[in-house]
Amino acid sequence: MPILPMRLPRVLLIVLLALAGSLTLSADLRWTPESGWIVEGSDLAGLAGQDVQRATELMNRARDLEERGRKGASLRIYKRVAKRFPNSIFAPESLYRQAQIRLSRREYYKAFEAFQSVMSLYPNYQRFDEVLGTQFQIAEDLMNGARNRYWGWLPSFRSRERAITYFEWVVANAPYSDYAPLALMNIARTHQRLNNTPYAIDALDRLINNYSQSLLAPDAYLSLAQTHASLVDGPAYDQESTREAITYFEDFMILFPDDPGLAEAQHGLDQMRTVFAESKMILGDYQLKHRRNFQAARVFYNEAITSFPDSDVAERARVQLGVIEQRMDAAGLTFDEDGKLAVDENAPPPPPKRKKLFGVF
Repeated sequence: MPILPMRLPRVLLIVLLALAGSLTLSADLRWTPESGWIVEGSDLAGLAGQDVQRATELMNRARDLEERGRKGASLRIYKRVAKRFPNSIFAPESLYRQAQIRLSRREYYKAFEAFQSVMSLYPNYQRFDEVLGTQFQIAEDLMNGARNRYWGWLPSFRSRERAITYFEWVVANAPYSDYAPLALMNIARTHQRLNNTPYAIDALDRLINNYSQSLLAPDAYLSLAQTHASLVDGPAYDQESTREAITYFEDFMILFPDDPGLAEAQHGLDQMRTVFAESKMILGDYQLKHRRNFQAARVFYNEAITSFPDSDVAERARVQLGVIEQRMDAAGLTFDEDGKLAVDENAPPPPPKRKKLFGVF
């Protein structure tokens, strides 16, 4: 059973809060070792002078502790600032600092959640692009097997499923950024690694449909064709995946004729066309051998030839068509202009069937 991406309740709550209204900040917050935190601009998001002074003091104390390596104590103060002054310019900065501290301690899960709080609640934050890139990097690290640490020292199990969830957040946060198609490609690759093939196909399909001009589009087409091909069980089974693979291989070769993967696509296409032609041969042989249905067998053999005219399978189909003609001549049968059987009136009648006595001739 495919593994569904893990949910992040706290992140979902943050999104709901963001839908109620996001904060627009016109002031900037800057830190220097000499002066501490300095607010540049006139808009302090409605904070009174006393609150500004208190928030600045807390931020300076937290940064001082952070610089001295006391990250736990620094985290507690940054969390207090974000909670007490959510509508101030200090809130996104305190969340950002929390995320950076978590990241330095390899607490990937909490770091990502803190960054996501910044993205959801403060979309006008000046470091938006930097935060987005760091989120992508966290997801990529987890995809490659990095272990989250609890309390900064206790390693957890690898969680590539969570990496998928984080990549999805990257796409949702900035669907028109350069990170979005990269995230979708990584989602597909991770699902393939986890044997969640239908989810991999969905991610590749979204990449092709939404980012057709991306540099990753050729790779997505080829990967999608190969993924469908991996679902093919052989000529004796349902051929839906075979048809899908053929379609995407052909699309790739038409849309990207100069791509380095053209030879690989041609090889995959030939394999899929061979399987599809073989499936028609199996149906034709069954109709000819077990049903003695010359008309149906002829249709299937012709489809095998049409599917891959220059293949060995097509040659075998042509031989079988010759066998059908011989048997039809012997039985006095012909095909009319519509491809249906027509009986020769001058042909001798078939011998009468012998009756069975107690099931024996």
